[in-house]
Amino acid sequence: MRVIEIREPGGPDVLQAAERPTPSPGPGEVLIAVAAAGVNRPDVMQRQGKYPPPAGASDVPGLEVAGTITTLGAGAEGPDGRRWREGDRVCALVAGGGYASHCVAPGPQCLPVPAGLDWATAAALPETFFTVWTNLFDRGRLSAGESVLIHGGTSGIGTTAIQLARAFGARVVATAGSVEKCRACERLGAERAVNYRDADFVEAARAATAGRGVDVILDIVGGDYLARNLEALAVDGRLVVIGLIGLIGGAKAPLDLRPVLQKRLTITGSTLRPRAVSEKGAIARVLLDRVWPLIESGAVRPVIHQTFPLERAADAHRLLESSVHVGKIVLEVGEVDRRAS
Repeated sequence: MRVIEIREPGGPDVLQAAERPTPSPGPGEVLIAVAAAGVNRPDVMQRQGKYPPPAGASDVPGLEVAGTITTLGAGAEGPDGRRWREGDRVCALVAGGGYASHCVAPGPQCLPVPAGLDWATAAALPETFFTVWTNLFDRGRLSAGESVLIHGGTSGIGTTAIQLARAFGARVVATAGSVEKCRACERLGAERAVNYRDADFVEAARAATAGRGVDVILDIVGGDYLARNLEALAVDGRLVVIGLIGLIGGAKAPLDLRPVLQKRLTITGSTLRPRAVSEKGAIARVLLDRVWPLIESGAVRPVIHQTFPLERAADAHRLLESSVHVGKIVLEVGEVDRRAS
């Protein structure tokens, strides 16, 4: 099979095309002929040597794919307990191995491709939708009528979070790095978007909520945003940290505990990749029941900025690191049929 390997830690040029034996699925797994694979920030971190794959996972980058099941492992079932069949069209969350023409995925982490989506759009679903659901709605407990501040509103995570928050009845404020990106956030459903380069998101959050602050913040920045996030939260607010890309000390920041106590705040966060298959399968079940109907109706849809052939993975990483994109970047792997359904 064709793969993209990481020759050594470094810049995009360390990504190189290679050939490897096609893997075989184990019990509970399926082998997918990959039509498209999503490109995500953790892929960049892995390439840089900062985010190694978990034990037992492929060293080939790539955390989400879409394609056709070609081989079944014993007892391979979907998140709803139904047996997968050869020929089923699926998108899947994987712990590695996505930048390849074939990829093994646990059955419970596969979902049917929603009706009406092409392969590239289907490949853009798993990583961001799993991540947003488990963090914004499970850990953040966002509910209808509440308000949420979403940092990085035009990232893959951000574009997904804005749409899902609005679809479930929340009010959305977002941050982005330009006027054009702010307008993109508003088109997706944010009632207000703030250019963090020339405006204070704390003031914007308070202004949007008559001074009370937002109920939930979804933060992909970390570091120097911590204190300001706490300022922007309402009483009983929840800060959910899922990224550490801050320009100043992304992983570390001083913490004044007084606002945590005074406003009864919750600070939480998570990573998705190391979780057990059973945990990811539980998230997939909820997505199938509650989110897939929204995608099929067109109420929610991944935003695709650009696609690249698999062999141009380095160019895809350069674009991702430039941060000029709005939405997802996808590698097209299939040779002829780009249609999913």
